[in-house]
Formats: sequence, structure tokens, C-alpha cells
Amino acid sequence: MVAYRFERILKRGAVEAPDREISSRTWYRDIARRTTANPDTLIRSDRSRFRIRPEMGNLYVFNYSPKFKETLPYYDRFPLVIPIDTTRKVGKAIGSDFLGINLHYLPLRIRARLFDALYTTVDLDDPERTFNINYQILKNAHKYRFFKPCIKRYILTQVKSRFFEIAPDEWDIALFLPLERFVKATKARVHRESIIRI
Repeated sequence: MVAYRFERILKRGAVEAPDREISSRTWYRDIARRTTANPDTLIRSDRSRFRIRPEMGNLYVFNYSPKFKETLPYYDRFPLVIPIDTTRKVGKAIGSDFLGINLHYLPLRIRARLFDALYTTVDLDDPERTFNINYQILKNAHKYRFFKPCIKRYILTQVKSRFFEIAPDEWDIALFLPLERFVKATKARVHRESIIRI
């Protein structure tokens, strides 16, 4: 059902809303607000989009259970993430975890502003559009300042589903769909604390 709604919204958007303009963003946001979204259903809806490992610069939704969830103040069970760097710890192989930007940690307006800044790193001539970004670039440019509360480390062994890849022509609608599932805190509290950290 969710996948159907997602595709229907996407098709309507392609016809009714101009690509990557303010009117398009407003249209997507208004439609997404009225959409009931079940992330678990979405990430199981199209097997052709399943990925075992994420690639840097793409956009994914997946089911996640943090290793130390008991000590975290809150976490998102279904993050919407752009992986930006692999990380390495002593005794672990490279690529056993990764840093990613979980866009759900920002309220919609600020989320859109960060996404627009990140979008400037995308090579529009490349048919496989990806974000060309890493942690060092984020830290060194003021236009990316909203990333701070969104940066998270994800351990691959704690991922409880395949990675559901969002295609570039679906990024805008995915950005606004209510897929977040925060545990131990309300979305309002998470967004309030994120704004304080920026």
C-alpha cells in the first residue's frame, strides 16, 4: 500500500510539479503530510531496490537497531540516510560500519535547506546521480551547517533489513514522507534538540 502511494505521488509530482523548484517542494511537502507511511512496508515493497551494503552518496531507508540503544537518549528505527564515509575501529575491517546523514533528525524546512545544499554536490550529467560529500567537506563549509545533529554511525551488523535505495528522481518526495520512527522520544523533542545543536 505504501509503495503504491509512493509511486502515485511520484507520478503526480512528475506531471504537476516543476522539478526542484520551490513550488515543487511545497507540493511534495503538502502531499507527504497527508500520506500515511509505513517504512517497514516500503522497504519490503520492491526487491530490485534491495542492497546488501550501501554505497557512498546514495539515499537509503532501512530498519536499524543500535547496538547500545539502552544508553541512547533516542534513536530512529527507520533512518533516511546518505552514507558519506566508511569508518574503521581497531580490530574491525574497513566497511563494517559507516557514517551517514540521517535527514529525519531535522524539521522539514531545515531538512529541505540542508538537502538543497547537499544537492549542489551532485553531478547532474552523471546518470547515476550521487552526493559527492564526505565528513571533512561538511565540517568546512557553512552552507552544510545543518548536518551536525544528523551525523550518525551505523554498524552493519545492527541493520535489520536490506538497504532500500531511493532513486534520484524520488529524493524530494522521500525527503518529506513521514517515515521516521523515533524510539524513546517524540519527533518534536528530537527536532527541538537538533535545532539547539545547529
